Order: sequence, then C-alpha cells, then structure tokens
Amino acid sequence: MQETDTWLTEYGRDHQDLSFASLYWVAVLGLVFGTVGLLWSLPVPGAFEEISPALNWGSTFLMAATVYYFIISMPLAIGMLPFVFGVATLQIRLLDSPWPLARTAALLFAISLVGIYLGRRVNGGIRAVFRDIQAMMIAPVWMLSKLYRRCGIPF
Repeated sequence: MQETDTWLTEYGRDHQDLSFASLYWVAVLGLVFGTVGLLWSLPVPGAFEEISPALNWGSTFLMAATVYYFIISMPLAIGMLPFVFGVATLQIRLLDSPWPLARTAALLFAISLVGIYLGRRVNGGIRAVFRDIQAMMIAPVWMLSKLYRRCGIPF
C-alpha cells in the first residue's frame, strides 16, 4: 500500500504541469486503446486459437496488466476491471466493423501521440512522450486513484 502510494504520487508529480490536461488524458486513453488494438491485430500461434478465439497478444497484454494491478493494489485492480473489459470489448467490436483493426489502431495510436505531445510540451516535450508510452498502463490507474481519493475510497 505505501509503495503504491509513493509510486502514484511520483507519477502525479510528473504530470501536474500539463499544457492541455483534458486533451492529454483523452490521448493517454487513446494510446492504450491504440496499443492494445495493434497487439490484438498481430498474428497469433495456432495454440492460442485452440484455447480461445479471444486469446491474442492484445488480450494477453490486458491480462498481464490486470495481474500487475492486483499486485499493486486490490481495490485499484477491482476498479480497473471495467476499463480492461471495456478495452477488450472495443477491440472485439472493431473486429466486426468495416474498418481494419490494425489501421484503426495505428491511426488512434498516432493521433494519441500528438495529443500527448501537446499536453506535455511545456514540461518535457518528446522525452516525456516516450516516458508516457512506457507508463501508459499506469496512467489509467493513477486517474482511478485520484477518483478514489476524492470519494474517500482507501486503496
């Protein structure tokens, strides 16, 4: 718990001087959707398909992120489950859409990078964008932790 608090505080300190905070946070969520979509569209081994048609690199990434969320904080992980299921549901729905998943995800990824850059232009620029790509699955947990704090929910 204390390690999680320290870690989230440090992440928050790095993101307190955003140029366009709303644009930035929408872009971070778009980055997550785009990255998972790109992973979802990669070819998978036949063994994956034998287990489940929904088992692919994107769903594996989401499962690993969920396990990590449970390691750092049970209440935050439970709060993140709707987000993770929402990301997976969006990817499944995009598979049935007329637009190719890989192209849609790549476009969303690229647009999100521009949004993140605009949001981080003042405090870090392009280096901060690369750090945010590395920490993209941390950002939704950090946003949820802020909501938990406002609502008085311990984590």
